[in-house]
Amino acid sequence: MADEKTMKPINESESKQDRPKRRYHRRSNKAAKPAAEETPAASGEELVSTPKPSRSRKKTLDEAIAAVIGATAVSEPEKPREKKQSGSRKKNNRPAKENAPAEQAAPAAQAEAPAQEAPRKNQKNSRRRGGNNNNTDPNARVRIIPLGGLHEIGKNMTVYECGEDMFIVDCGLAFPDDEMFGVDVVIPDFTFVEKNKDKIRGIVITHGHEDHIGGLAYLLKTVNIPVYATRLTLALIEGKLKEHGLLGRVKLIEKHPGDHIKLGGFDVELIAVNHSIPDACALAISTKAGLIIQTGDFKVDFTPVAGPVIDLARFGQLGQQGVLALLADSTNAERPGATKSERVVGDTFETLFKKAEDRRIIIATFSSNVHRLQQIVDCCVKHGRKLAVSGRSMVNMVERAAEMGYLNIPEGTLVDLDVLSRYPDNKLVIATTGSQGEPMSALTRMAMNDHRKITVTPNDFIILSASPIPGNEESVTRVINALLRQGAEVIYEKTYDLHTSGHAQQDELKLMLALTKPRFFMPVHGEYKHLKKHCDLAAAMGVPRENMVIGEIGRVVELSPEQIALGGTVPSGSVMVDGLGVGDVGSIVLRDRKHLAQDGLIIVVVAMDSATGEVVSGPDIVSRGFVYVREAEDMMSDARRVCLRAVDRCREQEVQDWGSIKNAIKDQLGQFVWGRTKRSPMILPIIQEV
Repeated sequence: MADEKTMKPINESESKQDRPKRRYHRRSNKAAKPAAEETPAASGEELVSTPKPSRSRKKTLDEAIAAVIGATAVSEPEKPREKKQSGSRKKNNRPAKENAPAEQAAPAAQAEAPAQEAPRKNQKNSRRRGGNNNNTDPNARVRIIPLGGLHEIGKNMTVYECGEDMFIVDCGLAFPDDEMFGVDVVIPDFTFVEKNKDKIRGIVITHGHEDHIGGLAYLLKTVNIPVYATRLTLALIEGKLKEHGLLGRVKLIEKHPGDHIKLGGFDVELIAVNHSIPDACALAISTKAGLIIQTGDFKVDFTPVAGPVIDLARFGQLGQQGVLALLADSTNAERPGATKSERVVGDTFETLFKKAEDRRIIIATFSSNVHRLQQIVDCCVKHGRKLAVSGRSMVNMVERAAEMGYLNIPEGTLVDLDVLSRYPDNKLVIATTGSQGEPMSALTRMAMNDHRKITVTPNDFIILSASPIPGNEESVTRVINALLRQGAEVIYEKTYDLHTSGHAQQDELKLMLALTKPRFFMPVHGEYKHLKKHCDLAAAMGVPRENMVIGEIGRVVELSPEQIALGGTVPSGSVMVDGLGVGDVGSIVLRDRKHLAQDGLIIVVVAMDSATGEVVSGPDIVSRGFVYVREAEDMMSDARRVCLRAVDRCREQEVQDWGSIKNAIKDQLGQFVWGRTKRSPMILPIIQEV
């Protein structure tokens, strides 16, 4: 009866010669018949119809759109078990069908045999088994080594190794936390890369954000390897290399979405994705063990301001071919629903420009968000306003993006800060950095009335087009309060759609899992809570828990066609950059800086006779960050007497070693100060020989 139902739509007027061909195509969209039951005509090339890829492509897009709006359920993992009696193995028969030889279907059928050494857990959802194509080697092993970006936000860097070949994905930085006094930026530890530099075939950059390119110049000073990236990303990298004096000494190779990069035994394909910066790409990494997809930072935006829509069809095609492992962005794994389109922010700008009326508009946003800058430009043109730009990174981005065609600014729209006084407030918009309350940013300097060219007045309408990054809330609040005190109106409420994330939320993450159907899953790019939540989403989509792993920085992930597991460790960690010093600030220095910041410093200077050990002058006490000396003269006099007693006691005990005398002064004075103040300042005794 099933065959009659399948054949029912065939017209009676069709010739018998056409019927088998038509029936074959209709069945191609359903579960494949076992190799032994295929019609003899199935082996002929004429039955492999050319429209077939386009049909599957359309179907993939339809499923993608349905998934984003809420229908994200994946086929029930138990269905293959129900059809087991008929011998239908949907995924395992597909390569045999496309490659024609029937004997290739045999290994797929034997995959269920108890004699196989593959664990039973991997037989459960056989439809998800990625990497089962004829080009994979069952004995191949791929080592994935995260050197940053796990259990943290930023500092993204991953090394792939297979055989004698290695390559790197991204090399970013992180910004210091409140405990890293004086540190400018934090970069990954490159020790492992430096030890294996002869094996590294290149580095592929997914996009141009600081957390993905910020550490690159520091790496290229020690390891000279080719860099592959898209056009805008390469332009931003060139700026970094120029600052470090490396421009012209490093091979930079421009690539585009759809291009393949051959890196030894690896083949890396770039796939266009949407993000908060143009030219972002995911990576499809072909290895001997199977296909690995690393999404990079992504979201699904069906109405981007510029550039293509994320190539969901390609992800679906790769999922049909078989994906061994998926490494996916986890930043917004805790947020339900889907990320709003960037165009929503443009609509909000339109509303706020009208609300500003005759006031000057100041908009603070991320300098790297070229799409948002374009929408600011568009609103300026529509409302007859001039645009000025403040902040070094904002100026550089606007100049570079406009020069390369990523930013369309009509002639006469952009003006210099020096000529602002020539225009009335209702004809001006200022785009600035400082949306995160950075201490040296342009907006912060405006708020503190410290900007050389811009003074905030009650006639300013200020828009913060960004959400505070976790940890920056206090700094942003401080800036907002300062701007409000100067009489300006500040728009930051969540009632306005002033910002949309560049990272996928739960529905989009489910969509990526549904399209790629990976056999193994590893969440990346996020703190532990983000990684754990992403694993929960993958489990809900049918990925077995035993096929997932949450990695750690420096911990090797061993991947084969049959297994994923955590392996050994490699040298890793964080290297702090302070000024021109790279790595010279470590935990001991940070501990001392923290000590100084919390309790201050006392310096004790004593001049002693080198022959007799008698005190010639002093002790003199200098205090910084401990107490104001003029208001604590009595305590300082007592402290001098304590130091003298400590030196005299050493003389009585015939202690002549300067180090021992210094320790005695430090111990006695420390006990005295703690007893009087309950503080523990850093004490530095200095002995001068005379």
